[in-house]
Parts: sequence; structure tokens; C-alpha cells
Amino acid sequence: MDFRKLWTSFRRKTKIQRKRSHRTLYRCKRTMNSTMSDFTAAERYAEAFAKNFTIVLLGIIVTCVNGMFVFTFFKSSVFYNDPRYILYIHMVINDMLLVFFSVSLSVMAYAWPKVPLPFCVSLLIISSTTHKNTPLTLAGMAVERYISICKPLHHHQICTVRRTYILISLIWGVGVLPGLADLILLSVVRPLSVFRTSSLCSTTNVYSTPYHEEQSKITHGIYTSVVWVILVFTYYQVLIAARRASSDKSSAKKAQSTILLHGAQLLLSMLSNITPVIDKIYGQLVPTLRSKITFFNYLLTNLLPRLLSPLIYGVRDKHFLKYLKGLLSCRLLNIKVDSIKQ
Repeated sequence: MDFRKLWTSFRRKTKIQRKRSHRTLYRCKRTMNSTMSDFTAAERYAEAFAKNFTIVLLGIIVTCVNGMFVFTFFKSSVFYNDPRYILYIHMVINDMLLVFFSVSLSVMAYAWPKVPLPFCVSLLIISSTTHKNTPLTLAGMAVERYISICKPLHHHQICTVRRTYILISLIWGVGVLPGLADLILLSVVRPLSVFRTSSLCSTTNVYSTPYHEEQSKITHGIYTSVVWVILVFTYYQVLIAARRASSDKSSAKKAQSTILLHGAQLLLSMLSNITPVIDKIYGQLVPTLRSKITFFNYLLTNLLPRLLSPLIYGVRDKHFLKYLKGLLSCRLLNIKVDSIKQ
């Protein structure tokens, strides 16, 4: 009997010790998991902050650089009556708007994950419109150069300031069509109650139906094909005019290089269209670095082209560059004079 009592008490003590050890182990694991989750959350927050800071900083730099060209245009009335410079400055302002809305959508993805759908759709339509406007404006600038070289006697009659602003209005009208088509498709495919919801504001999230994907492919193909046909046609016609010209060959060659530059600008502006393809390819190859690849891909294909394209064209134009240098030198001189007076 004593032996049985001893054995029973021993088993009870063993069970109690096991329970205590299990509880201690569970607490240790829970503490370690919470510490690791806090560490990963801090890492994620630091990474998100660094990405957003870089995007906003580059967006400000692009806006400031392009703002110098806009300031030069509006401070120099000599450009007001030249259709070429009006179209150029329209492209610069359009790129500034594109950068602003693109950066805003990128930051909102982190800071405001639940955006009301009507407000989100409005932002997406404006962003889509400014994205389509750039190649259409380049096509208009190429046509203006073609008329200037191939039909010089009719250039002042065809390319007037009034018609240039009408062309800009048409560019905005044509550019907004894909965004409106996405909105109509969303209204048809989804119930109207979806407009009372909130979600992450991105094109892939809001326009996620197969109809939107097909519509995007069709409109992108039409826009790209039309712009490239215009660029190739105008370049070919200017090339023929340059070979036939006996006196003004320099201006014809300059027009050729200008249209080639428009082609390079178009390639830069089209880089943003291959962003999803690059994300998909490299995301599958290196899935652990998917977020970083998407981030650098966004910088290289969306932000940097909006800086290089207007910068190259504006610096290359000697007439525009002369006024830009003059305004900058005057501003610097005024700053120096004010500092001396103080």
C-alpha cells in the first residue's frame, strides 16, 4: 500500500512538472514569435518609408527640372506664337501631371490602403489620360516638323496658334477615352454597389476583369501603332525632302534628327508599358526580391523617362536653351545683388 501511494504521488509530481515545463516553453515560443514579428514589422515599415521617400524625392526633382522649362516658356513671350514650343511645353506640363498622380498613387498604396472607389477611379482616369497624352503629343510635334520642311509655304497657314490649341484639346479628348472605357466596363461587369466600397487604388486591383485586360491590349495596340506610323511616315517624307533639297539641307537634316529624337522619346515613354512584363519575369526568377524589383522597375520605367525626355529636347534646342540660361543667370545675379545689399 505504501508503495502504491508513493508511486501515485510520484506520477502526480511528474505530470505537474511536465505541465510547468510545457507552459514555460509555450511562453518562450510566444515571446520569440512576438519579437520576430515586431522585428519584421519594423523592417517592413523601414523599407516602405525608404521606398516612398525615394519616390517622392525623385518626383520633386522631376517636377522642379521640368518646372524650369515651363517657367522659361511663360517668361519669354517669343515662344507664345510658335506651335512647336507650345506642343513641347504641353508635353512637359503633361509629364509633370503624370509624375504627380503616379507618385500619389504609389504613396497611397502604402499610406491609404482603403480608398473610396469613386475617388480612386477619378485618379486612375487622370493618370491614364496623361500617360496616353505623351505619345500623342510627340506625334503632333512630328507632324509639325513634317509640314515645316515638306510644305514650308503653307506652314504658317496650317500650323497656327489657334489650331495648335485645338490639337491639344483633341489630344486630351482622345487620351481620356481608354480611362472612360475602363469605367464603363466596370459599371457593366460589376454591380453599381461596388462604387460604395473602398479598396487598394491600383489599376490591377480595380480593373481586374478579363474584359479590362483585353480592352487594355486593344487600346494600347491602336495608340502605339498609330503613333509609330505617323513617326515613320514623317521621317521618311523629311528624308526624301532632305535629299531633294538643294539650298536648305541643314534645316531638313535638323528636322530628321528632331523626328528621330521624337522616336527616342516615344521609346522612353513606352517603357512604362513593359513594367508588368518585367515584374512578372523577374518576380518568378527571384521571388524573394519581388518587391525590390518592382520598386526599381517603377523608377527606371516611369519616373526617369519623364525627366530625360523633356530635358534632352529642351537642352538640345539652342533657341530655348539660350532663354533658359538667360533667365537662370538673371535670377542668380539678382540673388547675389540682394545678398550684397543685405
